[in-house]
Amino acid sequence: MPERPDHRHRRPAPSGKRAGWRRPTPPPAAPPASPPADPEPAPAQATPPDHRSVIDSAVYRDGRRVASPATLAETFRRLRDEPDGMAWIGLHRPTEPELHSLAGEFNLHELAVEDALEAHQRPKLERYGDTLFVVLRAARYLDASEEVEFGELHVFVGPDFLITVRHGAAPDLSAVRRRMEETPELLSLGPEAALYAILDAVVDGYAPVVAGVQNDMDEIETEVFRGDPEVSRRIYELSREMVEFQRATRPLVGMLHALMAGFAKYGTDEELQRYLRDVADHVTHTSERVDGFRQALTEILTVNATLVSQQQNAEMRALAEAGFEQNEEIKKISSWAAILFAPTLVGTIYGMNFETMPELHWAAGYPFAILLMAVVCVSLYVIFKKRDWL
Repeated sequence: MPERPDHRHRRPAPSGKRAGWRRPTPPPAAPPASPPADPEPAPAQATPPDHRSVIDSAVYRDGRRVASPATLAETFRRLRDEPDGMAWIGLHRPTEPELHSLAGEFNLHELAVEDALEAHQRPKLERYGDTLFVVLRAARYLDASEEVEFGELHVFVGPDFLITVRHGAAPDLSAVRRRMEETPELLSLGPEAALYAILDAVVDGYAPVVAGVQNDMDEIETEVFRGDPEVSRRIYELSREMVEFQRATRPLVGMLHALMAGFAKYGTDEELQRYLRDVADHVTHTSERVDGFRQALTEILTVNATLVSQQQNAEMRALAEAGFEQNEEIKKISSWAAILFAPTLVGTIYGMNFETMPELHWAAGYPFAILLMAVVCVSLYVIFKKRDWL
């Protein structure tokens, strides 16, 4: 965790603020010149008129909601009016003007804002002055398709504000906000308390995914030993999901340990320390389970390949045996065809009835033809029998 300069505060008071800290009030605007006869409409706010990306925006004092502004501009104004207040702004796929409006108000670093706009970031924790920037990968298990869906969450934590930028359906931050509002004594500890609650929600969201994957693993093992031909594809798809799951959980272990390492330095409240240690235990357990899943899938894939190879070998042996039997039958048929063809050939020659044909009027011609047929047939039979064709 990067070092902070000495002039930064170590730990916010229970209200989440530095002693004597006040948001700077913008200088008053100069009085306008004499207005024209037909004044033009006031310019539009920096924030676009479509505020559907703002899921919830609230200002808290002592852990209790004191205002629910409808716009970002109103949120900024109400926060200035609450010296000991805290703003919690939840966004879902915000527009660029909205994020730049927040960056200008809360002095967010441009690199962090760029990451929040583009998404597709790895889980990480970075400090920019008094602002903590956290990227999380949430996950949820879809029972219908038996797939794991991943979402991305960016969190900005400052002395008096917490901003969440969500890309995806998970996690359900409204439930986190309701739980924190039901425990104002915890929320009164400041934005860090809300951050730890979000971390806990993301990590707890991994539990149904682990259970769903475990069920898939059991089904895959059954399909492997049952010889299902589609199981290889399912193993491959689940392995890819586990790679993504591993990328989401493994960095969290280091991130949470980095936060715990700064407990003494930043004077983190003891309640929050216990809260974070519990989250760290859960994410470590989940990361170990995911690593076990990847190893198990590798072993299952190896077993499946072995079983498929054995099945193919058995099929090849069966085909070879069937081919051998077929060859034996062909030999027998060919042998008998040759034996029957010999007398047919003799009978055909002597049945041409040409007047000048030799032996046609010979008295011993018929017995000789019969004897010749018998000798040829017996000879062929003996030859084929010695070669095991019959």
